[in-house]
Amino acid sequence: MKDGLFIVRAVMVRDLSKNIRKGRAVKGSVKQIDRMLASRFELKYQISESKAAAVEEFVRPYIHLDHYCRQQPNGAYPIVSLYLDSPQFRLCRQTMEGNKNRFKLRVRSYTDDPDYPRFFEIKRRLNTIVIKSRARVMHPDIAALISGACLGHQNYKADEEMLRQFQFYMNSVGAQPVMRVRYIRRAYEGDYENRVRVTFDRQLAYNTSSRPEVTLEGAGWQRHQMNNVILEIKFTAHYPAWLNRMAKCFNLRQRSISKYVVSVRQSSLAGFCSPRFSV
Repeated sequence: MKDGLFIVRAVMVRDLSKNIRKGRAVKGSVKQIDRMLASRFELKYQISESKAAAVEEFVRPYIHLDHYCRQQPNGAYPIVSLYLDSPQFRLCRQTMEGNKNRFKLRVRSYTDDPDYPRFFEIKRRLNTIVIKSRARVMHPDIAALISGACLGHQNYKADEEMLRQFQFYMNSVGAQPVMRVRYIRRAYEGDYENRVRVTFDRQLAYNTSSRPEVTLEGAGWQRHQMNNVILEIKFTAHYPAWLNRMAKCFNLRQRSISKYVVSVRQSSLAGFCSPRFSV
């Protein structure tokens, strides 16, 4: 297992090195960017609803509500992610321990519509830089891919390499589905090269499950006791001066917040999963 993790870390460094140069965005076609999203920096905060409203008012002159939020009647959209991990929750532990070279494996969806694609994602961190790779997969093929099957070349020709990589990472730690995490996101973004993105995530819930299902609805969902808003700031090149002013104005204190880790901890305390984690 240790040899497998060593190989994965080497692959992470190789892949990130090919796509990162001083935090700049990945260049390529729209499809390439979709599969290998921009290398970026992420800052996370936990704030009250009143502060979230003030921060949202502050960012409006600089960035706009993203395309998906504008399509929703309430200006926000749901996200559900199925996380994969080893039986010992090795990937979760790496985040808890602050390992600077780590990865997460998840399958993400924004709807329960079976005709809408799901997204297999590898979220990798190399020191302070984060890069996310993803591939579109149709709902009926999720279980087969998670089981290690290779789907027809004609089905996923454009995403073959990324899906093979996902399965390689999965097999290296013996990862299987362990938990679904759900929340509602309101997102703002800029159109310029730096790709600043500010998101507000609410109504965080988790569902301990070993089934290869990525659905928003269904039984077993548990709401988090945390009532605060998770604020995330993402950018690909430099930290804009207006964001620095905002952080000072609202006394924002950066902290490590992983929705997956928070969910595993709470699930463990409630007795829904093992092993037990200290808070």
